[in-house]
Amino acid sequence: MAIVVDLDVLLAKRGMSVGEFAEAVGITPANVAVLKNGRAKAVRFTTLESICEVLECQPGDVLRWEPDQH
Repeated sequence: MAIVVDLDVLLAKRGMSVGEFAEAVGITPANVAVLKNGRAKAVRFTTLESICEVLECQPGDVLRWEPDQH
């Protein structure tokens, strides 16, 4: 099972840089990179809420599930 984080798509659609996004959400650019690259093991609901507020989206726009490729 793989959870995919579509931050890169959302940032591109909004013309927002990683630095601008990180500052608006209140996380470091390094943590944005961890999320974008799929290396995050968890996301706090408060962080997800901030992401959705900044990007004006729903949690399902940020996160999606893809089945494992066997």
